[in-house]
Amino acid sequence: MDPILLGKGITDDIPVPLLPKYGNRHGLVAGATGTGKTVTLMTLAEGFSRIGVPVFMADVKGDVAGLAVAGQGGDALVQRAAEIGVAGYAPEASPVVFWDLYGKLGHPVRTTVSEMGPTLLGRILELNDTQSGVLDIVFKLADDRGLLLLDLDDLRALLALVVEERKSVSTEYGLVSAQSVAAIQRALLRLSQDGGEGFFGEPALELADLMRVNHDGRGVIGILAADQLVLKPRLYATFLLWLLSELFENLPEVGDLDKPKLAFIFDEAHLLFDDAPAALQQRIEQVVRLIRSKGVGVYFCSQFPDDVPDNILGQLGNRVQHALRAYTPRDQKAVRTAAETFVPNPKLDVAATLSKLGTGEALVSTLQDKGVPSPVQQTKIAPPRCRMGAISETERSQVRAGSPVGTRYDQAVDRESAAEKLAGRAQAAADAAEAPPARGTGTRGGRAQPQEEGGIGKTVSDVLFGNGRRQGVIEASSKQAARTITNQIVRGILGGLFGGKKR
Repeated sequence: MDPILLGKGITDDIPVPLLPKYGNRHGLVAGATGTGKTVTLMTLAEGFSRIGVPVFMADVKGDVAGLAVAGQGGDALVQRAAEIGVAGYAPEASPVVFWDLYGKLGHPVRTTVSEMGPTLLGRILELNDTQSGVLDIVFKLADDRGLLLLDLDDLRALLALVVEERKSVSTEYGLVSAQSVAAIQRALLRLSQDGGEGFFGEPALELADLMRVNHDGRGVIGILAADQLVLKPRLYATFLLWLLSELFENLPEVGDLDKPKLAFIFDEAHLLFDDAPAALQQRIEQVVRLIRSKGVGVYFCSQFPDDVPDNILGQLGNRVQHALRAYTPRDQKAVRTAAETFVPNPKLDVAATLSKLGTGEALVSTLQDKGVPSPVQQTKIAPPRCRMGAISETERSQVRAGSPVGTRYDQAVDRESAAEKLAGRAQAAADAAEAPPARGTGTRGGRAQPQEEGGIGKTVSDVLFGNGRRQGVIEASSKQAARTITNQIVRGILGGLFGGKKR
């Protein structure tokens, strides 16, 4: 299988490829703002798509959408492609499906509260350990009672149930405080205000729709509109982490293939690790380490290599490092870190070159035969065939109209779940407490008797004891009254007969 041509070495004048069979060994694209990272990502996505590998990536600035439209093919690009050795270079669009958590610039992306799980949901809501423990109890209670958690309304209904039954829930599952529940409810309100309401619900995203190959054998590129989403960094990072976890948990083990089953590109990767607790970082490390055997290659994109923790950075076999400007002590440290992570090249001073790279140039090292990293090369990056910029609303609409997933996700579905069931039970209990008994169903002496016109309705004793118990009480009272009256009459008659003789 033909390799993905990333560019051509400037010093050694040799092609710099990425071998498809090592595409699942993950990678890193780093560099300062304006040095060409986005163009490199587009070239990488096009290369995977052309060999039949689906791609999923975020569009943080709005220009990645240009993959859906053919480029202009100007003289400068044609000349650059010829210098690098790009065979058959011509403007070309890639098969693209647009996605959007807010449902405005693409198909809505949804998942259910249950699929998200308490751990990731707790991270979105920024809960502390105690509040996260209460959320665990809520999920467990829902499972035990067969209540579906699909959207945020279901979660709110379960929280209300926990408050209502707080004493018994605390006894059975662990202590639940009203303060912790209130904190979770406030966090849900903030999430709703941030636009997260529409993210939870059905139809939930099916992974098969992210791993499509079109009729020409090209991998479909899924582009997530993230220009607004990235302003909510916790929601953005947690969504992509959830998606990565879903791939890890649901895809079968396939080992090393001739090419990946999916390339997952994570832009603004530092948002994934900022303020992440140790347990979550361990989870990310585990997923990145093991998802390779599921046929998924993960490519992180960020400004600095040390935005990615060392234990994850060491697992990224394919590196593309654009220029770093050593203006501050932080930048100088990043340059040294980046230089130390490459396999040395005797012809190249990596640290000195890093700060002198021009736009569209990068230091590149990829895995070659037997998985050995190649010596770092100063590389002129190959130009993409698509438009390198944003697209119009008309062009986006045309792409959406031809989407292979149709309108499957465009309309939300609200089936019966926890909120509806709990509301139904509450309504049934209220109706039972207020409704009078049906006419003609009174009982007397254990036998059904017609109820007289104008008979009384349900009383407190009906609610407390049931209708049969009420009738039993009335009957006993009637008998006691009859006995009292009879005794009084008998005493009166006897007094009249014998009273004179006594006097």
